[in-house]
Amino acid sequence: MNKSTDARGTSSRRVVAIDLGAESCRISLLQWDGTNAVLEMLHRFPNHPLERDGHLYWDLEHICRGVEAGLAICARQAGGPIDSIGVDGWAVDYVWLNEQSAPVRDPFCYRDPRTESSQAELWKRIGPERLYALTGIQMIRINTLYQLYADQREQLPRGMRWLTLPEYLLHRLGGKAVSEYTNATHTQMVEAGSRQWCEEIMNAASLDVRAAPSMVPPGTVLGTLQGHLAELPEFRFTKLIAPACHDTASAVAGIPDEGNDWAFISSGTWSLVGTVLPQACLSNAAYRYNFSNEGGLGGTVRFLKNVNGMWLIEECLRSWREEHAVWDLSALVGACRRLDPPRHLLAVDDPRLLLSHRMPDRINSVLRDHEYQEISTHPSMAPQFANLIFHSLAHRYAEILQQVTEVSDKPLRKLFVVGGGSRNVYLNELIRQSCGIDVLLGPVESSTIGNAAIQMAVLDGSVEPKWGVQPDSVAKWAQTIAAPVTA
Repeated sequence: MNKSTDARGTSSRRVVAIDLGAESCRISLLQWDGTNAVLEMLHRFPNHPLERDGHLYWDLEHICRGVEAGLAICARQAGGPIDSIGVDGWAVDYVWLNEQSAPVRDPFCYRDPRTESSQAELWKRIGPERLYALTGIQMIRINTLYQLYADQREQLPRGMRWLTLPEYLLHRLGGKAVSEYTNATHTQMVEAGSRQWCEEIMNAASLDVRAAPSMVPPGTVLGTLQGHLAELPEFRFTKLIAPACHDTASAVAGIPDEGNDWAFISSGTWSLVGTVLPQACLSNAAYRYNFSNEGGLGGTVRFLKNVNGMWLIEECLRSWREEHAVWDLSALVGACRRLDPPRHLLAVDDPRLLLSHRMPDRINSVLRDHEYQEISTHPSMAPQFANLIFHSLAHRYAEILQQVTEVSDKPLRKLFVVGGGSRNVYLNELIRQSCGIDVLLGPVESSTIGNAAIQMAVLDGSVEPKWGVQPDSVAKWAQTIAAPVTA
């Protein structure tokens, strides 16, 4: 174990948590002196999909360069050797690699429209009921399964393999090529019973099982940092650790509560609404409500639904900026407070609202189909759009939490809101009113905290062979880290 000792003789540790986001990527350094933990975000860079030839892609080299720049900053700021690096990020998107482990192309963005048809086509081969019985994963067209099925149209050369983005980055830094369990479940190709890749699904989709990476539990050490960064003294013996590579799994791990009576909303571009269960729930009601059973720490399950979150307001803001209107989120929140609740609510999960560009027009399309009054798309009406979005999100969250209680028969006494949405005071007031339970505002950078807490638990040796890092140890580290976060 790479442990250093400070001038007072106290054991100290330093870990780097990399959090890949669909809007921005963040690189943070946690320094622990044996008594106090200080977590500091040292580098943030923007991230957004690029449009080429009618498709949406991620600029992979831009992401990798930004991460490497952040790691170099961490080395300069660290007061000694860095013990480990962990990466988490959004799920479902992946990189195709050739036999030399080089990327074949930039990865598609999950919002690319190509999966609008591939999901329906695949369901003719294996129906949604069977898919759910096997995996317990929510039916949503962005899942890796439908993206990989869309790739079959291109007849890609045999011998290639794929890695989801956080694991690709760890591999690029020098680690083994793997799929971490919490991230793998979101592909909709992991069998809930065996917790292994499901050959029945892959065969139905004409996917080569050999192209899928080997699966490892959260907290697995994948090797040590390689390449030019490893020449820096701070990175000479740095371990590469797969935390909970799914950012929501890391965000839930970062909630500083060891009880069992809470639900969560991981609120960002997407809102992930649910609770933690000891095992998958594959009931008819869970399928009817389209809940997802995603992998968590210690063999637990995050029982949740994906909800179209702050993406709605972010896309509206982008549309208004294109019309040279000066609006920001804080100004919109202030304006919303002076408005009455909307007469009707928006179906926030309508598939049209998953797509980019012209969001006010898309919202009006949904309103029109429900025979509700449309809103003028002039930028002066931005507060009315925002008010509709915030009230509709709060209502949808309450609806889902009621379904969680009904299906899981689990009493919920408090709700943690973590992620960027925890800063939206107006929305959180609406959530409290709609849900009728205590709302606790967790850390904004909960994914980073969970990522770092998992690494610290691994360095402590709190790892079990089958399930990986142990949840109780991670929760204790999350409690230690959460209070002194600085941005």
